Amino acid sequence: MLIQESYGKLGEEDNFDVAFWQSQTPEVLFEAAFDLVKDYLLIKEGYADEPRLQRTVESFQKA
Repeated sequence: MLIQESYGKLGEEDNFDVAFWQSQTPEVLFEAAFDLVKDYLLIKEGYADEPRLQRTVESFQKA
C-alpha cells in the first residue's frame, strides 16, 4: 500500500483528496465506505460486529 501525504495550511485550495480517491480502485473505495459504516455503528450502537439492513414491512391492498 502506497502512503500519500499532502501538506498545506487549513483553508487553502487543495484537490489532494479528490485526486487521491479518484485514483483508487472500486474495491478500495468500497472497503473505505464499509469501514465508515462500521465506525458509525460502533459510535451509534456500541457494536459493529454484523451490520444489518433496515427492514420495513408494508401491506398493500386494493381499496
